[in-house]
Order: sequence, then C-alpha cells, then structure tokens
Amino acid sequence: MKFKDLARWLEEPIEGVPALENRRLNAVRGFFARLTTPLIPDDYLHLVNPLWSARELRGRVVEVRPETADSATLVIKPGWGFRFDYQPGQFVGIGLHINGRWHWRSYSLISPPARDEGVISIAVKAMPEGFLSTHLVGGVKPGTIVRLAAPQGDFTLTEPPPEKILFVTAGSGITPVVGMLRTLARRDEIADIAHIHSARRSDDIMFRAELSGYEERAGYQLHLQLTTEDGKFMPEMLDEHFPDWREREVWACGPQALLDNLEVYMEEQGRAGHLHVERFTINRTANAGEGGTVKFRRSGKAVEVDGATTVLEAGEKVGVRMPFGCRMGICHTCVAELSEGFVRDLRSGRESNPGERVKTCVNTPAGNCTFEL
Repeated sequence: MKFKDLARWLEEPIEGVPALENRRLNAVRGFFARLTTPLIPDDYLHLVNPLWSARELRGRVVEVRPETADSATLVIKPGWGFRFDYQPGQFVGIGLHINGRWHWRSYSLISPPARDEGVISIAVKAMPEGFLSTHLVGGVKPGTIVRLAAPQGDFTLTEPPPEKILFVTAGSGITPVVGMLRTLARRDEIADIAHIHSARRSDDIMFRAELSGYEERAGYQLHLQLTTEDGKFMPEMLDEHFPDWREREVWACGPQALLDNLEVYMEEQGRAGHLHVERFTINRTANAGEGGTVKFRRSGKAVEVDGATTVLEAGEKVGVRMPFGCRMGICHTCVAELSEGFVRDLRSGRESNPGERVKTCVNTPAGNCTFEL
C-alpha cells in the first residue's frame, strides 16, 4: 500500500466516532480504532479517564460554590471535544445520571470563553419544581461526571459591543448577563453600562459582591429593585433611574411578566428593535392548542390532556420514555415524528402535519394525535 493510500485509509470516517478537526489526531485515532476493531479506542480510554470520550461531550464537576441560600456556581472541566469559542450569554446543556435515569437541563454560561483556563462555569438556582436544579445546588459532589451539550443560544452581545448598554434582569435571569459582564471586564470593554436588577430581598441577590465590585469601576451603574420593599420593577420606571435609556441597546432576562411588559413598553416607545430577550420559560396561553388524546404507538399508551400540556409532559404522565433536553424548544433533543393528527407550537402558533418531526417540549395537541414513540 502506498503512503498516500495508507494516510487516506487512516483518516477515513469511523462509524460511531465523530471526526475531529485536527487531521493528524484523526489519523492516530483511525490507526487505533482499526487496530482494536470491533471495539474503538473510546471503549478503552473512558476506563482510564471518563473525560477521554469522543462519542459524547463530558465534563467533571470540580467545584460547587454557594451563591445564595438556594443557588450555587458549578465549575466544570470539559473533556475532549468541547469548544471554548462560545459567546457570552449562551447556555450549555448538562445531563446527570440520577436513580437510573438521565436528567437534562440547560444553564447559562457565566464564565468568559477562555480555553487557557480549561474550565467553564454555570450558576443554578434551585426551583421548587425543579428536581435537577435542587440536586445540583444541594447534592452534586465535586468529581461527578456529567454529560454536556454544545453551547448555543442567540442571547449574545454584538461584536463589538455597543458603547451604551442597559441590562434588565431579575432573579436567576442575571446569570447570562454575568457571563457578559465578566467577558467585558476581562477585555476591559465596560464603557457605559446601566443595570437594573430585581430580587425579593438583599439576601436573594446572586453575585452581590461581584456587582459591588463593578460599581467601583467607571462605566457601570447598578439599580437594585428589592421587590419586598420597593415593589416590582415596571418599565415605566426606566426614565426615573436611567433617563438616557433610549440611547442604549437593551438585554433583558427574567420572569415572563417582566419580559412581556418590557416588550410592550419598548414597542410603544419605538425601541422594539433594540431589545434582546432571553426567556427561561415558555408562554402556555398565547398559542395553546385545543387539547386531545395523545397516543404513543410503540409504547401502546395514550392520555387525554388539555391544550396547555405539551406532548412531552403528556408522555411523561403515562410513563413513556421521552427524550428531552432544555424543555424550551431550543436544543432539538426531544424531536419526534408526528404520525397522525395535528399539534401546535406554543411559541409561534404554527400547526404541524402528519409526517413532520416536531419538538415535543413546546408542542401541544390540536385534537387527537399519535407519535412514533
């Protein structure tokens, strides 16, 4: 065999193993993969180090640092294949194997994109109805191996960032903005930032000490709205706190009511095109379907639900093993084929027809429907 034929043979794709960008590393993996056939190098390497896997992104929890009584920062060291060229404001999927089942959720990255440090950070607030968030804040131990999904999301700063910025956040909605602030501070690009943040009480403010540190720098102004003392923040208060807000590009993240009010107000003020919003939950009322009976053909199960219950939730009600990820229609993990009937997307109101693959976490039945699950 000629050398070029040998090189081509070594670099040929291996079934079940994603190709790497590095050509030489691909050739080395190809050599060992064919040497160890029918197994592949990953079958041996993950026994030595669980992070040495090219089949899936993995990470090891290296630190769990409390932020408030019900929130914590998790520092994670990603394994092979993780790309550190994400953008501040994006989120990452994280999966934990608990009691025999994988649990997935997505959390905003709060660490600046920095390959040299080799770690990423997320911040998690324990929610009363959130099994995984409660486990992450109160139960996960350093050394735990987690699965990771590649960073994604459109809630990002423009490049270069605008000279005048307004952040409007509430509760855990501050997390993607902290990722932006840390990145801007690292680059020494905090030019003129106004920030309104709402929390119930002073003790509930995540990253309080860090925000105080930014206040000591030129170019950052913070208004804290403690709702138990000051009432809820309303967009009409913008003129009171930051009269020049109309000159600013706005990034907002927080509860649905806050974001809805802000969107309406910004449109009334002719500033709708300058508002960037990140939602952690979906609106279940605006585009809900009529409801109906959801059948799962392979499982042989069926359940009748209302128009605000998603197909994912319907399946979980009757014990169907449903794939899911972010549960917000972003990460594409829950996609399944609709074989009969119609469903409606809670976000857009669009109805899908039989034969289409739909995201079960954001679609509700518009009459009786059947899925191939």
